[in-house]
Amino acid sequence: MFVKVLIVLMLLAIVYTLVSSFWFLVKDKGEGTRTVRRLSWRIGLSLLLFAFLYVAFLAGWVQPGSGNPIRVPAETSAPGPSD
Repeated sequence: MFVKVLIVLMLLAIVYTLVSSFWFLVKDKGEGTRTVRRLSWRIGLSLLLFAFLYVAFLAGWVQPGSGNPIRVPAETSAPGPSD
């Protein structure tokens, strides 16, 4: 559960840096370096998240396909017209 929370927090931080870099781009009218710094942070956070996911996979903390957000109930064998 801790790994999932950490992944979500990292994704939120990445989205925050993306939105704030857009805000600085509009506010500064293309002048200054705040936009570039925020976008650099976003790239760094994305690489860090990717590396963390790779290490978590190797450690067995996460598995591909282990989180199905849509729980489909198993089909039950109901008697049909041919029974």
